[in-house]
Amino acid sequence: MRTSASRSVTRKTRSFSLDPDVLRAVDRTKGHASASERVNSLLKYALEMERKASLDQEAAEFFAHAPDDREERRDFQRANLKTWTRK
Repeated sequence: MRTSASRSVTRKTRSFSLDPDVLRAVDRTKGHASASERVNSLLKYALEMERKASLDQEAAEFFAHAPDDREERRDFQRANLKTWTRK
């Protein structure tokens, strides 16, 4: 099994148009990294956030069909309350 540390990085050069405001923000926040590394970092973060939002939406749709007054849920809540009140 290969880890990300041992994996070689292959980069492809692509051309994208960016707003001047975005370019200024990248330059302002990149620190010691290159602008390309900063943009890659931001894009990876945005893609991860988008993935999580999609999972949250999927979970919300799944649980929307489960009634709130399910007997199992009430039993679980009662058992938790008993556990929390023990000393």
